Amino acid sequence: MGPSTEAFGLAQDEGNFSDASLNIPHPEPPRSGESKEPRRSLHATVVAQLRDRIVEGALSPGTRLNERELSAALGVSRTPLREAFKVLASEGLVELLPNRGARVALLDEKDALDMFQVMGALESLAGTLACNRIEDAELAEIAALHYEMLAQYTRRRLPEYFRLNQAIHAAIVAAARNPVLSATYQSLAARIRRARYLANLSEERWRQAVAEHEAILAALQARDAIRLAALLEAHLKNKGAAALSLAQAVTE
Repeated sequence: MGPSTEAFGLAQDEGNFSDASLNIPHPEPPRSGESKEPRRSLHATVVAQLRDRIVEGALSPGTRLNERELSAALGVSRTPLREAFKVLASEGLVELLPNRGARVALLDEKDALDMFQVMGALESLAGTLACNRIEDAELAEIAALHYEMLAQYTRRRLPEYFRLNQAIHAAIVAAARNPVLSATYQSLAARIRRARYLANLSEERWRQAVAEHEAILAALQARDAIRLAALLEAHLKNKGAAALSLAQAVTE
């Protein structure tokens, strides 16, 4: 399925980790004279790989991010690595320590609760707008993502399921055709990503989330704005409660 809930404890001993423990492929370092585009792509890859490992619990909260080990593991210099830390710090996933490097940020329960409340309201509004504005082709794409997500649920592949799940939520927001809503959603989605993933580590909650998504798709296909808005808000509320419950359980 995915990592155990222990990986998401609110406090862990600091420590280094090896290339093998990260299980990250080694991209070739940029060659002299290469254009800036490959460098930007490499930077995005570093950010994405580190983000996934934090979100999925491979790098536990409180873990010290050793620049030398990470530079060797990723095949990059420390400069793009530090830039990646800054991006992840802006998402609330990394804590920058003055003159002491960086570490994986702890999950702040109050902050997570506040974010789930706001995200529930945003997705509820997005659902209302999307019912009136979504195109048939977009509906078909969301349905395809949904059924692919169900296949990953059946296989118990949480990382793959989660990526499809997030793509569905993002597609509903995009169908709302509201740039201000989309920008606000995207800025918060990165910060709440780890907590949303954590909620699915509960088998019961994961099963409930799948049932909720079935209802969400049906309401969207029926263009039932009132029902879809209520379903999305309840979905985020339930997810937030499950994430906080799991986070609290591993600290007791």
